[in-house]
Amino acid sequence: MTDSPTEQPGSEEQPVELLTLADGLPPVIDTPAALAAYCAALATGSGPVAIDAERASGYRYSNRAYLIQVKRTGAGIGLIDPIPFGDLTPLAEAIGDAEWILHAATQDLPCLAEVGLRPVALFDTELAGRLLNYPRVGLATLVETLLERHLRKEHSAVDWSTRPLPEPWLEYAALDVEVLVELRDLLSAQLEEAGKADWARQEFEHVRGFEPTVRVDAWRRTSGLHKIRGRRTLGAVRALWETRDQIARERDVTPGRLIPDAAIIAAATAMPTSRGALLGTSGFHGRGAARHSREWLAALQEAAELPEDDLPSRVSHGDGPPAPRTWADKDPVAARRLELARAAVTALAEEHSVPLENLLTPDTLRRVMWTPPATRDAVDLLEAVVDQLRGLGARSWQIGLTASALSRAVLDAEETPSRRTRQPRSSDSVEDGDAGSAGSSGTGPEGDSDGS
Repeated sequence: MTDSPTEQPGSEEQPVELLTLADGLPPVIDTPAALAAYCAALATGSGPVAIDAERASGYRYSNRAYLIQVKRTGAGIGLIDPIPFGDLTPLAEAIGDAEWILHAATQDLPCLAEVGLRPVALFDTELAGRLLNYPRVGLATLVETLLERHLRKEHSAVDWSTRPLPEPWLEYAALDVEVLVELRDLLSAQLEEAGKADWARQEFEHVRGFEPTVRVDAWRRTSGLHKIRGRRTLGAVRALWETRDQIARERDVTPGRLIPDAAIIAAATAMPTSRGALLGTSGFHGRGAARHSREWLAALQEAAELPEDDLPSRVSHGDGPPAPRTWADKDPVAARRLELARAAVTALAEEHSVPLENLLTPDTLRRVMWTPPATRDAVDLLEAVVDQLRGLGARSWQIGLTASALSRAVLDAEETPSRRTRQPRSSDSVEDGDAGSAGSSGTGPEGDSDGS
């Protein structure tokens, strides 16, 4: 599979046709009358509904939608400004139970739900591309690869809270839904041909119930935190981060536009006690630093006076297993389980031509290998692993392919090295029907996708 479908062996690469709007750019819908007219057309349209949303990421604290693009056969494209309405129930009623087509659905579903838009059924073109093992699954790449048209992306990082929205931005936004129906049909046919259509249906249904993960101790994601030594300094990082987060929420600006993470690390390390010293600290420049200098100093003073017992620990105690690099010291058998399971799941991913993280999230794999079922009876263990995977949110198709391999990893890891004569075979998997009979697919938080 090549990135450019127009390139043929032995020939020069041909230019790809630029994608344009077939029916021109429609006006923005920002009045009740205009919304009612488009909803009437949408309700009488046919087929699935292509939907996209633009947020002001990098500019605003909130994740709200500042433009919603919709397209359906018979209704054309609608560019809806949700800000004047607040609630878009009429649009939801016009869509009814029609299938939504989105690209990277988890990015847009939360902000669409805020205005009353929730799908009854959906098709995610990015996720379909992943299941088909396309090396790059961005919308522009898939459009070029499958539809042989070039989709411009020069306005992807603009401030969509700007009013009025410039016409070139609106054209860019409209193009994001122009060919989603066509792209969906091609990907659907490929999923059927690859025998992955049922996998996709399970994944789409799982995504439909997506809820953003609420992070515990989000301040621990401050860039540069690894440089910090001492609990008092950690407390200063936490106090500055939480102060910045509160100010950013109140002003609806991205926290990093007030002061960057590097400034938090520098101030927590230096612990300045005066405005002059604070503004002389690396990163404390600009209006956000000066305007809120009193709040920054108050946060630092609070951290300096905090009782020892109230200071944060060096390591976060979450509900998940420890970092894999520590397993060999903490539990050598668990480390062997993880090693064997990783090898088996990697082989399965290659065998079935699906990305490793889509076959089984690294978080799910680690949780099962750190705390596997207690039984070591082969049959009972397999059933218990199936239940455990289901409880962690794995879908039936994932369980069917991986449960046997994980069960073998548990058993093989407890043999002495001299007795372990074989690695788990990728071909030994629970049949889809067996996994389905053990239980239906569950829903749960998505794991990370940075490798297992």
